[in-house]
Parts: sequence; structure tokens; C-alpha cells
Amino acid sequence: MDQYYWGVDLGGTKIECAIIERSTDKCVVRERIATESDQGYAHILNQIKLLIDRCSEQLGQRPLAIGFGTPGTLDPRYGVMKNCNSTALNGKPLDKDLSQLLDAQVVLANDANCFALAEAHFGAAKRVKPNAEVVFGIIMGTGVGSGIVVNGKGLYGCHGIAGEWGHNVIEPNGALCYCGQSGCLETVISGKGLERFYFEQSGVELSLPEIVARTADDEHAQATMARMSHYFGIAAAQIINVLDPDVIVIGGGVGNIDALYQHAQQAILPHLFNGELNTQIVKPDLGDSAGVFGAAALVK
Repeated sequence: MDQYYWGVDLGGTKIECAIIERSTDKCVVRERIATESDQGYAHILNQIKLLIDRCSEQLGQRPLAIGFGTPGTLDPRYGVMKNCNSTALNGKPLDKDLSQLLDAQVVLANDANCFALAEAHFGAAKRVKPNAEVVFGIIMGTGVGSGIVVNGKGLYGCHGIAGEWGHNVIEPNGALCYCGQSGCLETVISGKGLERFYFEQSGVELSLPEIVARTADDEHAQATMARMSHYFGIAAAQIINVLDPDVIVIGGGVGNIDALYQHAQQAILPHLFNGELNTQIVKPDLGDSAGVFGAAALVK
């Protein structure tokens, strides 16, 4: 068994590698390099190899297995990438190509799954409930994504779409989502969705932090925050009714809003198939480190 976990966060602008000592969970090497994705798929692969070579030289040994956090999903039926915003990856057998190039076992998961794994193994969920059976990790930012961890392992599903919480319709006949549906949760409680609602109510374009800052004396900001809490409560209750997670960790820009946590109990309980809410809803511990640490947890 390799004495280290190797994780790589493959982003559109940068590729980051972290090597974590198995016995201590301490990061011993951390490096990053530009992705340069505009130069195509083969170049991205070469950049990954360059980064792994550099880290191997620092550590003095090469990896047996590497976890990769990716900006999309590996289709379990066809074995190629899909839904990647780094479009050069779409339709490519990324895991097979990387395994051959790096002479190592390769495990892939999308960024939301890596976030959930990171917080379950190294972050907030481990801190508040070390023996958690189910952890639900949410990224609420420009969009809404999530990942599911059960007994320490990511849950991916038959189609590779487990955790696509943001693409369930919460507001029938609501705003059109890029996925083709109308009223997806992502269109309602993402940062963009909340900004759009504020503009529709007030006629003023503001960023989400500016809206939050006005909550004390701006009725439209108050309505925006109330809408966020209301729909989060409904959607979170649906997840709790199905998965019954021990911990929900919320990352992303919307996840920084204190009102989300202050009103979570009263927003969720009316829709919950239980008389009390025991699921802990917390902010993440790892910040920007979640992607690369979660990738390492794929091979833990």
C-alpha cells in the first residue's frame, strides 16, 4: 500500500496536486501549475504529467494511485467525460488516458463530490461528527451542486449524477435553467438566482454581498434572504427525508451567508418527516483546499 494519498484538482485555469501522508493525514507536498486548457486535450494531459513529475521528484517516489477532482463527470456507461465546463475534456476517456500516461491507478470525481469527501475526511463533518454515516456536501455559488458521502465513500450512481441537487425543479414555471428545465433549484438559490430576484423586485443590479449588506434596512434585500431560506428549507428537507444525513456542509458564496444557518431549523422543519431536526448544518473548514484534499480522499 502506498504510504501517501495523491490528489489532483483539475480546474479550468490551474491544476493543483497535494500529497497527504497516510499515517498522519498531513499534507507533505503541494504544487500547482497552469492548465492552459485553451491549448487542447493533449496539452492538458501533458501539464498534468509535468505536475506529477515535479511532485514525484520532491517526494522521492511515484504514486501507485491518484484521485482527480474534475470539472465534470465520467459517464459510467460510456467511459468518457461529460458536462465539463473545460470543454476539451468532454467525450474523452480521461481516466484511461491518465492511467496510461502516469502508470498509476486513476480515480475521478467531480468537484462537488470532492468537496463532500474533503469535508467528510479532513474537514467540518469530521470535526463535528467523526463517525458520521452520511455527509451531504453542497456548493452554493454561481450554481448549485452537491456530493454524497456514505461510510467514507462517494456515492455516484447509475448515471454518475448522484448529488445533482441543483437540477431538481423547486419552482414550476420558474426561470429557465441551462439544463433545459424551468425552475431548477439552481435558478432559485444560487448567487445568480438571488441577484436576479433582487433586481426583479427592486430594479437595481447588485452583487450578492451587496444585497446581504443591505438586509437590515432594505425590504427587497430582506425578501431575497427570506426567499433563499424558504426554498433552501424545502429542498434540504427533501434531501434529509431521503438520505437522512448526519451532517450537511455548505460551501460557496451563498454558504457564507449567516442567515442561511440562523433560519435553517425553522425553514426545514415544516417539510421534514420528523418532529425535530438533528442533522448538523455547518460551514466548511477547508475553503479552497477542499478540491485537492477531496481528490486525495478518492484513493483513501
